[in-house]
Amino acid sequence: MAGSKSKKKQPKLKTVSNSQPGPSVEELQRFYRDMLLIRRFEEKAGQLYGMGLIGGFCHLYIGQEAVVTGISSVQEKQDTVVTSYRDHAHMLACGMDPKGIMAELTGRIGGYSRGKGGSMHMFSKEENFFGGHGIVGASTAIGAGLGFSHKYKEDGGVAVAYMGDGASNQGQVAECYNMAALWDLPILFVIENNQYGMGTSVKRSSAGQLYKRGEGYGIPGEQVDGMDVFAVQNAARQALDYIRSGNGPYILEVMTYRYRGHSMSDPAKYRTKEEVASMKEDRDPIAQIKDMLQEAGLDEAEIKAIDKEIKDIVNEAAVFAQESPEPDESELWTDVLVEV
Repeated sequence: MAGSKSKKKQPKLKTVSNSQPGPSVEELQRFYRDMLLIRRFEEKAGQLYGMGLIGGFCHLYIGQEAVVTGISSVQEKQDTVVTSYRDHAHMLACGMDPKGIMAELTGRIGGYSRGKGGSMHMFSKEENFFGGHGIVGASTAIGAGLGFSHKYKEDGGVAVAYMGDGASNQGQVAECYNMAALWDLPILFVIENNQYGMGTSVKRSSAGQLYKRGEGYGIPGEQVDGMDVFAVQNAARQALDYIRSGNGPYILEVMTYRYRGHSMSDPAKYRTKEEVASMKEDRDPIAQIKDMLQEAGLDEAEIKAIDKEIKDIVNEAAVFAQESPEPDESELWTDVLVEV
């Protein structure tokens, strides 16, 4: 039948777990710097939250740094990104200024949404970042819209839509899979499977393998080791090449782990200390890159110089956030209505 999905070449579903061999020292340094910036930024955000300088909800990305770092490394400038409420890392990976992000977290006028979006709702049209979103699963629907826009404009871009393992059970996700497949939308659905939806283990909440849920719609998928930045990069490159070739959507389930609770208010007592310690000691994505740098001949002084550079960037962001003034009351009336 003309136009049948069965005629589309479908790559074999598989699990990617091995690192891409032979990274250069420069690439290792870039990944180390990018992931360390995310971790130190999140640690500082946690400190400011504890001091009462960040209000509302705050969801940290500590432990998951390899996911967004690996994927963003093979994106192109015209690609768009949308994610859920665990979003600070995605902003940093898109190239947004740490100062503007931290100022938004503290509700200051120097923030990306002028202090009105907070942790979960800030945007940067200039960096093609279309927000973190507090509604569970909303990122897939917005991502489908971004994918439609790319296809309509024929700009060669791909929409990268992140969701958590808990969000993958939402009904709108299935609807988006269906629409994306029907219209061959250029969209990469990324499931950041950090093993727990709030406090519920994925083993108790989700039947089957999440990356296979697109099979019924003809959407291929892969499961990848999300604690290995090179495995993520390799899988993302393959997925994005597939999408850019006009084949429609693709699903990546990235197996990762968060070291902190679901949010700052979550004591995470549903996990054992031994489980968390084992992940930190044996699978930490940043420690893996540091070991590779040392094996490649980078001495301790050079690594410490990177550490200091990142620490200074984060400290400057925290100072800027605290010195930036709060929004004027008149800001209550802005961004409410758009006249067209």
